[in-house]
Amino acid sequence: MNAEILAVGSELLLGQIANTNAKFISQQLSELGINVYYHTVVGDNTQRLVEAIAIAEARADLLIFSGGLGPTKDDLTKETIAGHLGVVLEHDEQALTSIEQFFAKRGKPMTENNRKQALVLAGSNILANHHGMAPGMIFRKDERTYILLPGPPKELEPMFQFEAKPKLAAMLHDGGVISSHVMRFYGIGEAELEVRVQDILESQTNPTVAPLASDGEVTLRVTAKAQTEQEAQQLIAAKIAEIQALVGEYQYGIDDDSLASKTVEMLLANKLTIAAAESLTAGLFQAELAEVAGVSGTLVGGIVTYTEEAKIQQLGISSELLATQGVVSSACAAAMADAVRRKFNTHIGIGLTGAAGPTAHDGQPAGTVWIGIAIDKEEPITYELHLSGMRNTNRLRAVKFTCHYLMRLLEVHGYKKS
Repeated sequence: MNAEILAVGSELLLGQIANTNAKFISQQLSELGINVYYHTVVGDNTQRLVEAIAIAEARADLLIFSGGLGPTKDDLTKETIAGHLGVVLEHDEQALTSIEQFFAKRGKPMTENNRKQALVLAGSNILANHHGMAPGMIFRKDERTYILLPGPPKELEPMFQFEAKPKLAAMLHDGGVISSHVMRFYGIGEAELEVRVQDILESQTNPTVAPLASDGEVTLRVTAKAQTEQEAQQLIAAKIAEIQALVGEYQYGIDDDSLASKTVEMLLANKLTIAAAESLTAGLFQAELAEVAGVSGTLVGGIVTYTEEAKIQQLGISSELLATQGVVSSACAAAMADAVRRKFNTHIGIGLTGAAGPTAHDGQPAGTVWIGIAIDKEEPITYELHLSGMRNTNRLRAVKFTCHYLMRLLEVHGYKKS
């Protein structure tokens, strides 16, 4: 099955919002083995939408629309599709009741145009909207499938994942299942990873293996088709083991894991506490850890010491060290890590300093980062990075590298993985 995703909304063309829906839907379709060859964005104009539909029908047998299902006059997706296909619109009573109850609970009158949100293509398979008002729908005609979804991501994503995706899987595989797992890697580039697993990529059948790079990380999505979930998981497990034999040392997690979540898991599993002194990251390292539930069991606190004066006053780093070695240096990162560990009486201290960019800092080029890690009373270990991204990209990558190096260093010290 080949798909085309059509996003409807003039706000997308004007750059007022990003088309994140197309990215999400494409990722979900790849898990089903459905090819996506085109993304189309069209404004709130009936004639242009009809033209876009006709073009998509000539090259895809699955058309997925996002947006244009709301109550206003410029929400014209289902009306346009209905006219194009020669199908009438009718109210879905369950959706209409849900909309009426929404307004009744809030003690607000329901305007007549809100009834429009309950209109669906006659004969379509309704997709319930548990996070908004307008239902989605799946409609089939002439060997072609049309899926209409609301525009807001908070409505579209759960609707597609839990309502539309299982129905698509059933249509494709007559009751079979498709399962996938994402292997997450750090410390290796996309090109090197692809070279190492090239034989697997070139010979893949079922399961399939798809690489993807994002924010300095690399992932491999392993997807299997089978008659049962158990059979699919067995196929995936065998392929993951094959990949791990080649690049397993760089794998840090799977599926929804993040470097921060795995770091927190490892710290908690070993009953270790941590504190951080941050300069270029300005608290971002602690913020990333704090996104993980249960982090209070390991993160004690930290300090943002952005200026040289703050490093001296808050951490007690000697002005002589900063004058001779510089604030963007191995010595400064080590001193920050050791000082914050002592200040908060933790097992681990982190020091982050550098030149985030876009200009040089302390005589060091933009992208220069020093990471200091102090574990217990041992001498701090430092790591130097030379990053080439934009300012905030460099800051985020510095945080990710800190997690990566910390987990590796803990392993060297004999601490168990989570």
